[in-house]
Amino acid sequence: MKKIFAKNLRDKQVVSSDGVTLGVLNNIIMDIRSGSIEDLVVKPDIALEKKKYKEDGEFILMPFGSVRAIKDYIVVDKTMSLASPAEPPVIEG
Repeated sequence: MKKIFAKNLRDKQVVSSDGVTLGVLNNIIMDIRSGSIEDLVVKPDIALEKKKYKEDGEFILMPFGSVRAIKDYIVVDKTMSLASPAEPPVIEG
């Protein structure tokens, strides 16, 4: 992947590899020790069923490893972005 400034990512649409709009990138989570990006913090589309994804309050988290392309949209691999059965969605309440 070529270098992209973080400020150019904010407010980009996030879509799954099968074309479903997941939401809009709000922020990123980084490991401050290694500098690696861990997760994308996405404001989910109103029609999206959030329970399938790892939730953090009003946002969903997409593992950075699921990113397949960044151009006009951020494309994520749908199967990698779903919450795994071993790791249930985080529900705050």
